[in-house]
Amino acid sequence: MSDLTQDLSAPLSPLTIGLTDFIDEFGDELLDSLNRSNPPVYAGNAHPRRQAVMGSLKRSPFPAQAEVVQAITALLLDRNEQAGIINAEMGTGKTMMAIATAAVMHDAGYRRTLVISPPHLVYKWRREILETIPDARVWVLNGPDTLVKLLKLRDQLGEPYDGRQEFFILGRVRMRMGFHWRLACWQRRAAGGQRLAGCPDCGRLLEDQDGNFVTVEAFQHEGRRRCCPHCHAALWTLMRPGISASGDRRSAILKSMCRIPTIGPVRAERLLGDFGEDFLASMLGDNVSEFINLMDAKGNFIFSDRQARRMERAMANIEFGFGEGGYQPTEFTKRYLPDGFFDLLIVDEGHEYKNAGSAQGQAMGVLAAKARKTLLLTGTLMGGYADDLYYLLFRILTRRMIEDGYRPNARGSMAPAAMSFMRDHGVLKDIYTERDSESHKTARGKKLSVRTVKAPGFGPKGIHRYVLPFTVFLKLKDIGGNVLPAYQEEFVDVAMETEQASAYQKLAGTLTQALRQALARRDTTLLGVVLNVLLAWPDCCFRPEVVKHPRTRDTLALVPTIFGDGELMPKEQALVDLCVEEKAKGRKVLAYTVYSGKRDTTSRLKRVLEQAGLKVAVLRATVDTSRREDWILDQVDRCIDVLITNPELVKTGLDLLDFPTIAFLQTGYNVYTLQQAARRSWRIGQKHPVRVVFFGYVGTSQITCLELMAKKIAVAQSTSGDVPESGLDSLNQDGDSVEMALARQLIAA
Repeated sequence: MSDLTQDLSAPLSPLTIGLTDFIDEFGDELLDSLNRSNPPVYAGNAHPRRQAVMGSLKRSPFPAQAEVVQAITALLLDRNEQAGIINAEMGTGKTMMAIATAAVMHDAGYRRTLVISPPHLVYKWRREILETIPDARVWVLNGPDTLVKLLKLRDQLGEPYDGRQEFFILGRVRMRMGFHWRLACWQRRAAGGQRLAGCPDCGRLLEDQDGNFVTVEAFQHEGRRRCCPHCHAALWTLMRPGISASGDRRSAILKSMCRIPTIGPVRAERLLGDFGEDFLASMLGDNVSEFINLMDAKGNFIFSDRQARRMERAMANIEFGFGEGGYQPTEFTKRYLPDGFFDLLIVDEGHEYKNAGSAQGQAMGVLAAKARKTLLLTGTLMGGYADDLYYLLFRILTRRMIEDGYRPNARGSMAPAAMSFMRDHGVLKDIYTERDSESHKTARGKKLSVRTVKAPGFGPKGIHRYVLPFTVFLKLKDIGGNVLPAYQEEFVDVAMETEQASAYQKLAGTLTQALRQALARRDTTLLGVVLNVLLAWPDCCFRPEVVKHPRTRDTLALVPTIFGDGELMPKEQALVDLCVEEKAKGRKVLAYTVYSGKRDTTSRLKRVLEQAGLKVAVLRATVDTSRREDWILDQVDRCIDVLITNPELVKTGLDLLDFPTIAFLQTGYNVYTLQQAARRSWRIGQKHPVRVVFFGYVGTSQITCLELMAKKIAVAQSTSGDVPESGLDSLNQDGDSVEMALARQLIAA
């Protein structure tokens, strides 16, 4: 009894349990409760008819891909939601899943599918659609004759439907582009030799605000488009850029034919003489295959088989236009096509449309409002901050966002709603600054100022409300069936040489002192300059560095060349060792460097690697986006060992399966770019283990940059329902924006 009394009188220790242990202990009960309160849209019960549609395709999706299609079609068709998101890891086959979704929805009565694609993937989409869906009709709305095709579509509105599924592929750059125009009027001669401007439709003379007739000269000097005040006809016309109003049609056709392989000026002239301008222009604009199979009067083919093969490969990525000038496709769709004309809108690389004021983001929002349903494809839905999602969600889930109170204010501004969304679901820091004030004569006072900055993070309430109900997730590891090989990320810290480290410390001390003094004056103009120099200099110390104040142009620091042309920097030596090691194993290396412009490091890297006996190619921005895939394949055919490029050039869509080893010499600040570029070769079809290596100089700002990138990746992955296992995890602490994290470290040092 005394023992019992003693036990009851003893203070009870509070129950403590770790989060991981809690989930392990009560995870099943929590999941059951969640499923009861929020039943899933799709619980794994495949719809037989939809499965049969996928089975009838030329290429059937993998089982895991078919599950994603079943889930997203259940959301769009059974739940009748406005939009859905496929958040699938890079390399899982988002294009294939989107095409299969379009096929299933076509079976449910959704006739037309509009695809918004990155410009370099337009023809890849076309190729994959034709390889997947039998008898699909594909329109490419990415060339100079986009307006002609849209006018044909409008003319076909009343025609009976033949049952074939239609796809319209629009490059995102063409989607947002404006158009070239010039003023046009009817000219009428008047007394005194004057030429008066009139309406070409109704014939009435134009008048100014005082009621005086407008001369042609005055009319041509007006700087805006206008319409006739009587009949409202347009007093302007389209014009093709680069061609004058009186452009020579014959020379345009000649120039276009000379773009085709195996056709030179002489042969182009001969073809024009034999077949005529109208005949050739119609074939080049509408039916390229007929031009390739052109026959002479005796029935013989004009081009040999070898020429035809070269022409067919090249002309798959070329469009010719000889008609009307360009007109913004988004504007045409909004004005001249009925609501719901496009049944399904597929937005590839959907995270590219998240920015508030971007033209392409606003254009995508217009098309999403015009389409019946929207499907967003992305591998990186979020970049670390809550407002990354706000504008994207508002454009595809407008009704849901307005219901929750996130709507434009009376002046049409979205900024207050975005800030409210950040406060509700993101992380905001209110920074209070207190200063002594000398303005009071009889008392001492303090001046308090407050500013708000955003930080990485997205709350579980936001994930539950805006992500989970509309998003299907797929990881490469979920595909199973040994479809993909192993994937490994690693971080390699490289020690600087003594002279290099000494020069860096001196440079960092000088610039940090200048930055402190500037920030004390509340002058932030030096912030970007200092951070960029300290990040770039360790990789660019093969050239002298002069740092000038961006406003006063005063010299802040001067560092001479540390490494000559024949000397290898430590990181270059590490890259050479990696490439030589991988070549011995029969593996090609893809090397990323973000300094490919003013601080060009690609030429030096190419020379260094070639001196080590490696065959190297450099992909530059001068290679047209539509040709990059073929260009890389040509380099692989040349048996290169290393491909050097900026990750921005290959971050989306390209399958670089020939390069199982990827090396990041720098990462940059963009989480989307880093995650996309790191998975370029770990995709369906890869047979070799993939190795991704990150290099960073010890004791420099590069390490701090990598730390913040690791933090932002962790937050971004949290919206994908995954705990990241990144090679940067060992650096993952806590952080703000890249600039502020680096600035704090510099000032605190």
